Amino acid sequence: MSKLKAATAFVDKQALQHNLALIKSKAPASRVLAVIKANAYGHGVIQVARSLENADAFGVARIEEAVKLRESGIDKPILLLEGFYDADELRLLSRYNLETVIHNVEQLLAIDEQSGLSEPLKVWLKIDSGMHRLGIDPEQLPYFLERIEICDKVQKPIRFISHFACADELDNPATSEQVQRFLTSIKGLEGERSIAASAGILKWPESHMEWNRPGIILYGVSPFDFANAEELGFLPVMTLKSKIISIKTVRKGEPVGYGASWITERDTNVAVIAIGYGDGYPRTAPYGTPVWINGRKVPVAGRVSMDMLTVDLGPDSQDKVGDEATLWGRELPVEEVAKHVGTIGYELVTRLTSRVELSYVECD
Repeated sequence: MSKLKAATAFVDKQALQHNLALIKSKAPASRVLAVIKANAYGHGVIQVARSLENADAFGVARIEEAVKLRESGIDKPILLLEGFYDADELRLLSRYNLETVIHNVEQLLAIDEQSGLSEPLKVWLKIDSGMHRLGIDPEQLPYFLERIEICDKVQKPIRFISHFACADELDNPATSEQVQRFLTSIKGLEGERSIAASAGILKWPESHMEWNRPGIILYGVSPFDFANAEELGFLPVMTLKSKIISIKTVRKGEPVGYGASWITERDTNVAVIAIGYGDGYPRTAPYGTPVWINGRKVPVAGRVSMDMLTVDLGPDSQDKVGDEATLWGRELPVEEVAKHVGTIGYELVTRLTSRVELSYVECD
């Protein structure tokens, strides 16, 4: 890896490409719309898009992300997964050749009333198959199809999309029910379909349709709580590292950190690592949250500060100032850290702040 600075996230482009190839092998008949929203789940949207040259299209949440990709030279199809928020964005969709989900009648009417589009828009109609977040009710479908058919501002045929609520729960019948509801609602209609995201791709083969939408698993983070990504054959793409900036011996019974919330149970060596909640490491990480230092896990001890955290190295440690500390990555799955914190890996990788340097590498 390249020279380490404080709070550096190393992004392994080879791991990213490995994960995409594995996704394709699990659903070879489906095309891949790689989800790179939220700055590619914290991994850097431009570099990730350039690395995923074998993806068929990209999905983002906000139009600003899509415009940034286009202005950086990314020419693959880009879909706004939440659709546009305001009618003023419609000309940007046309100008930058962006595709959009529509999931409510307000969006449909806004397209119908828009003037001055250079080309008809590419539209994916979102069906609420049971999640009850975004999407039209299946009963509304005839109305939408009728309006879309006569609207010359929409390219035909449109595509159909839906989203699972419980695909990470393998014993929950809701996912199979959603698949059937989605397929029944659009039966006999022309147009490509998509419902499977990461969990659907991995464990629900009946959900593999013309398009799949891998998100978190692309980055080597599991969508399941029963297995980490490496156990599923995927490689972690991000390794978050910093370094030890201080080591001191603390006597038994002494407090460490804000609030004196952690008291040493024995004489021990405590290291200060240059990363904190100002970098996006969770302030709520409790005692015992693992950090990887010199081939072993050591526990976070005391409260995480804005710029630093402390770990208990143990009384016989041989660690030195300047040694690397891995917060998560190849040696320490982010899923494991997330379980200690009481969250999911998605949140940890996406919450890193701009203070964390992204360094792109190719690891063996």
